[in-house]
Amino acid sequence: MPERVTYDTRAIARHFALLGDFVSAPPYGSGHINDTFALEMDQGGRSVRYVLQRINHNIFRNPDGLMRNVERVCRHAQAKLAQAGRADASRRALTLVPTREGRGWHVDAHGNHWRCYIFVERATGHDVIRNADQAFQAAKAFGAFQALLADLPGERLVETIPNFHHTPSRYAAFEAALAKDAHGRARDAAAEIAFAQARAREVGVIVDAMARGEIPERVTHNDTKLNNVLLDNETQEGICVIDLDTVMPGSALYDFGDLVRTSTSPAAEDETDLAKVTMQLPMFEALVKGYLATAGGFLTPAERALLPFAGKLITFEIGLRFLTDWLEGDVYFKIKRPRHNLDRLRTQFKLVESIEAQLPAMQALVR
Repeated sequence: MPERVTYDTRAIARHFALLGDFVSAPPYGSGHINDTFALEMDQGGRSVRYVLQRINHNIFRNPDGLMRNVERVCRHAQAKLAQAGRADASRRALTLVPTREGRGWHVDAHGNHWRCYIFVERATGHDVIRNADQAFQAAKAFGAFQALLADLPGERLVETIPNFHHTPSRYAAFEAALAKDAHGRARDAAAEIAFAQARAREVGVIVDAMARGEIPERVTHNDTKLNNVLLDNETQEGICVIDLDTVMPGSALYDFGDLVRTSTSPAAEDETDLAKVTMQLPMFEALVKGYLATAGGFLTPAERALLPFAGKLITFEIGLRFLTDWLEGDVYFKIKRPRHNLDRLRTQFKLVESIEAQLPAMQALVR
């Protein structure tokens, strides 16, 4: 596992239009990709926090395009909330702190791209779903996020990771990694490889429907894990959608599908005891109700009909990505132990099996 790089966060913070004195900026959050810090400033004796973040440009190869997306999305969301008269708009959508030159991000001497957000206080992200109300609130928040951006003006957003949720491309990458088996790891995942190959015919269902014009392209989040929506500490309401790096053109179905993947099982994404991994139907029902409460106004009948299948497909796709990364030597996802990606992919594939067994009941709930 590569050694963690340290950054002079005090020096970085000076480039943003922040008032007060630097106190600290410890690492923050559980994200796999970027480096995130909880920046604390002392403003006249009052502690104020911000989120300071370095974009991983090895993953996001066009960080300037990514930040143009983020700027547009944040500005539009804040304008819509202000128009609606929301007094707590800075808690309902992320707000970028500009640099001292008025830009939305800072590039340091080493080419690292940095951004700074207002910290959303009194709200928390959760890695594992605890109850059906949390599932409802998360789905409602992501549906509201999509609805907020449904009328985003201007040109098409940049694809920050081309073909990010293009499952056939993900499958092709898996096949290429398997053919090379550069690290001799295929033997340790033989059962999982066979599992993936048995479902190859299903990988194109959503993208093919989009290509035929049966499903519309939308502005979507593309990474709707439970911990990417903050829940109010007191009311448990879904307050703010975060992690906007993959906001770009996509399918609403993939967003809902990832909610199913991350919210219906009581197990963590990297649970090693597979007996704990199961798709809980009451959680799925809560997701459907929450999502349709805010997204139901713009979804087409074709999108609604595919909501249950989307849960299966996105879970399979993420498992496929973990499998590919395992075969390639752990080059994409941050790992905390030698076989971390192997544990992750097994958890995803076990959840796929559970979803497959309950698809008829899931379809009945949506209807």
